[in-house]
Amino acid sequence: KQIMKNILKTTLIAACILITCSITYADGELASKEELYKGKEYASAFEDPKDTDLPNILLIGDSISIAYTVDVRKQLKGKADVFRIPSNGKNSAFGTKNIDKWLKANKWDIIHFNWGLWDICYRNPKAKTQGHRDKVNGKITATPEEYKKEMTGLVAKLKGSGAKLIWCTTTPVPDNELGRIKGDEIKYNKIAQEIMEINDVAINDLHSHAMIKLKQIQKQGSAKKGGDVHFTKEGSTYLAEKVASEILSNLESESK
Repeated sequence: KQIMKNILKTTLIAACILITCSITYADGELASKEELYKGKEYASAFEDPKDTDLPNILLIGDSISIAYTVDVRKQLKGKADVFRIPSNGKNSAFGTKNIDKWLKANKWDIIHFNWGLWDICYRNPKAKTQGHRDKVNGKITATPEEYKKEMTGLVAKLKGSGAKLIWCTTTPVPDNELGRIKGDEIKYNKIAQEIMEINDVAINDLHSHAMIKLKQIQKQGSAKKGGDVHFTKEGSTYLAEKVASEILSNLESESK
């Protein structure tokens, strides 16, 4: 009997661990602390400005947008108050879970948003790479069908806010990225683009903008860590110029 009890106990523990891993995996929570970019070099991105009489801008996105947030604020100083969501935007499913509270935080005039790099990432709980990225043995965070469903719902929620919407295309995936397949971002951009066109949402093609100077602005990967989807400081400033320009253009058109 004692042996049977021990076997049953071991089985239950194993099942709990498996369920926990499955839930974590499904939620796209396998990313490492480095991938979440909570380091002090990005801390100021989350220091929102004082809310003045200027238009309120909300930036939604992953670490790419975290890195360009401060520069967007600088470029729109005196023209708009630029806020961002209080965390990494992660994947579209994470956005669906949090969008209501992000929208309720303020009255937004323009919302500039993106989900994509996390959605196309393959992760494997057993992988020892940063963020458990593994495009060989891992599972993709969101299939094209799942991504389309989440993005359709998110756009509906965003439109309900009454804000002017600007969707930002997902930036390029480099060669040899350990958890992402180069070209998948283009496929998912097309899925999102169709949703935006149906809903009359403005598009900021940051992917094409990045491609112009990609070799000079995207971080260099390594044999061990693979290609890097992130950008240098100068690269983030370059992206910020395009983001700020699109926001300003839409602000001016709204005021006419």
